[in-house]
Amino acid sequence: MPSVIPGLAGLLGGVLVGFLVQRARLCTFGAMEDALMGRDFRRLKVFGLALAVALLLTQGLILAGHLDPDRTTYVPTSLPLAGLVVGGVMFGIGMAFVGTCGFGSLVRLGTGDLRALIVIMVFGVVAYAALRGILAGFRIGIVERIALPMPGPSRSDFPTQIEQLFARDPRQVLGVLIPLGLGALALADRRLRRARRLLSAGIGLGLVVALGWAATAWWSDPFDLHQRPQSLTFVAPVARALFGVLTGQDAWHDFGVASVVGVVVGAMAASLVAREFRWEAFDDHHEMRRHMIGAALMGFGGVLAGGCTIGQGLSAGSLLALSMPVALLAMLAGARLGIAIIMGEAGEWFSRRAS
Repeated sequence: MPSVIPGLAGLLGGVLVGFLVQRARLCTFGAMEDALMGRDFRRLKVFGLALAVALLLTQGLILAGHLDPDRTTYVPTSLPLAGLVVGGVMFGIGMAFVGTCGFGSLVRLGTGDLRALIVIMVFGVVAYAALRGILAGFRIGIVERIALPMPGPSRSDFPTQIEQLFARDPRQVLGVLIPLGLGALALADRRLRRARRLLSAGIGLGLVVALGWAATAWWSDPFDLHQRPQSLTFVAPVARALFGVLTGQDAWHDFGVASVVGVVVGAMAASLVAREFRWEAFDDHHEMRRHMIGAALMGFGGVLAGGCTIGQGLSAGSLLALSMPVALLAMLAGARLGIAIIMGEAGEWFSRRAS
């Protein structure tokens, strides 16, 4: 029974966030686009609120001895700079081409959007090729070799590196002050305080990130050395879910794979309750081509970057990983470049940055 608990937690957590995010129309690319193009930071603040909740609870798990950051994938002894930057930019361009990220595509799929089905299929195939297939050699042999080793060697997270410099562990301080600051920034916005669906989606995302760490740290098989604590991310789990569907391999007890299914189910439930479920397809071959290119860029870029906007932004962020700001800034730059490409302004955008 304990071995199925991570999968059950992933399924229920995915249903919750899928339902809340669809109900609130929350999207990471949409939040970036609002900030970049319209100077509207409300939805970014919601993700800040999600990070505040996730960070506070996750750091509590670490301080209580229930979660060992060393067993996760986000705080290695070398910071993979090339993967974070190149992969982050690729992922950001892909988001702009698709109009959302991998997580958002799962939400769209739950509402009957068949364009999202094509995106998820291409995204999952390319991600799996980068993880274990034809692209894995390039990733491991070239991109991942360009990394910044940590002194010691030590974990690539902010508390560990600050402790290296000042001989004092700042985890308790950072684990409280950063969530307080992010929460205050979100709740100080009067319009956002009135948007209860957005607030509930942000809080729900943060809670499920912490749920993922707790469930996979407490109930994973202790004799399986390949099992690591994990939380919400929608790159490798999408690839593994697609592989499981194609091969029939039993992967559904995995938190990440089960959360992929849960998000689709939760978004479908929200769209059915609101009577918004409808079948949609591509308008023409130009739109389909753009979505397929974007999906491929997100699949490969997401693996290089070690996660998506949710994986790096919330799960890695809740561990105070050094990779989080690097990956998110690269994704933000990629998203802006992708918007410029779609609008036919890429040359002008590059010339402004060069001058």
